[in-house]
Amino acid sequence: MKYIFQKILFFFIALWTALTLNFLIPRLMPGDPAERILSRFGSEVNESAVKALRIAIGLEKDKSLFSQYFEYIKNSFTGNFGISYVYYPVPVRDILASSLPWTIGLVGISTVISFLIGTWLGAIAGYKRDKPTGTTLTIISLMIKAFPYFWLAMMLLYIFGYVLKWFPLSNAYSTKELLSGWRFISSVIYHAILPAITLVVASLGSWILTMRNNIVSVLAEDYILLAEAKGLSQEEILRNYAMRNAILPSITAFGLSLGFVVSGALLTEIVFSYPGVGYQLYRAAVSQDYPLIQAIFFFISLSVLGANLLMDFVYISLDPRTRG
Repeated sequence: MKYIFQKILFFFIALWTALTLNFLIPRLMPGDPAERILSRFGSEVNESAVKALRIAIGLEKDKSLFSQYFEYIKNSFTGNFGISYVYYPVPVRDILASSLPWTIGLVGISTVISFLIGTWLGAIAGYKRDKPTGTTLTIISLMIKAFPYFWLAMMLLYIFGYVLKWFPLSNAYSTKELLSGWRFISSVIYHAILPAITLVVASLGSWILTMRNNIVSVLAEDYILLAEAKGLSQEEILRNYAMRNAILPSITAFGLSLGFVVSGALLTEIVFSYPGVGYQLYRAAVSQDYPLIQAIFFFISLSVLGANLLMDFVYISLDPRTRG
């Protein structure tokens, strides 16, 4: 119970710190967002219009910083993130509601696939480290890890999208006609193939190397020698003894990766013009859309800390030493 209490306390302290920084940073930046929005229309900026727009987007200068802070905390947990500057007058929550499912679907599934494949290949590479199979897997994983994933995304898009025309160049589904049912689902899958391959391949090397190093370390333990002395098969030792203990550090990294799913794969979504959270974050940063930036950072902080807390609880069931 003490272990659980410490982790929950850390979760709330870290979340409060992230929310406070998220509140302060945009307000310390120069410029007036209301004036910048009105200046886009090319007309003369009227002071009364600027004041009305400040109220609409939640940046009233008449309110003290403390009252703005407590209102911001309340709005964050009630889903009232204000009005987007880029998509004015669309509420931020509507933009996130349309972007989050695409990112979670693409990046989430790609992360799980990459973790499962990379962990298994890493276990094989570690267990057969002195054989050609292990050496080959290690070399391939090092090459993948050193490969810029945005360059991989551009190459896949150029070769299979532009030259061969096997896959679409942009968007998450076909916009040429109105689709529904299975035709819409198949279009979504078809558009997600290249981005998913990019994400899986780009992160595969890290999972392989992490698991390989963990397996090599675990194989030096005494209980592995005891299992071999009992005459257990190599597959049984690898599955029931080595992997069970070696996977613990990978579980932590996997939990953090799931937390960062919400932030999306920024460069991949930009290259493929995929309408996820990463692409929206890029547009918000370029346009200084503070409400949208704050909302995205809020969900990133919440998802990362939540995934970290969940992995701490998983550790309790996987590692009995944490229960003592």
